[in-house]
Amino acid sequence: MRTITPKNSRLLPKEAQLVFKGQIFDVYQWEQEMFDGSKETFEMLKRPDTIKVIAIKDNKIVITEEEQPNHRAYYDIPGGRHDDESETELEAAKRELLEETGLSFKNWRLIKVEQPYAKIEWFVYLFLATDFESQVDQKLDSGEKIEVKFLSLEEAKKLVNDPKNRYLPKDILDQVSSIENLINFPEYQN
Repeated sequence: MRTITPKNSRLLPKEAQLVFKGQIFDVYQWEQEMFDGSKETFEMLKRPDTIKVIAIKDNKIVITEEEQPNHRAYYDIPGGRHDDESETELEAAKRELLEETGLSFKNWRLIKVEQPYAKIEWFVYLFLATDFESQVDQKLDSGEKIEVKFLSLEEAKKLVNDPKNRYLPKDILDQVSSIENLINFPEYQN
């Protein structure tokens, strides 16, 4: 369940009708009155929100090198879809991190929420996880191959410009000069 919606978000209007239901994306349309009184059909997509986690263990950032059947290998941080309506964003973040890396952490803080595209009702929630607790085996989906890496801040910053980088949070990494700065990154304020 979505518990945090950023101010100034663009959400589907109440009158929007579902016209196509896909595996990930749903298409909605509605009639919109124009300034001259005429009407036009407007359209917007909706998809499950995404959870991402910057986890820090032993002063190293947890990075994944992932491969999926239709993608070449890429670098990322742990995360995935928030498609279970019974979970909060934080619960989804903890689940995704545990499934993809086997790692669990004590302290969690939401540090960023964004709507990447105004024409898609979709939010990306970025959490910071610190104070490592335990490690178990990964629990990967059948379409996932994930190798977990532990990189210094400098190594992670270098990967941002690597062609294999997919979703490393450049904007956050550019704002910090040490792991200590990252650990103390401010909590998201809506």
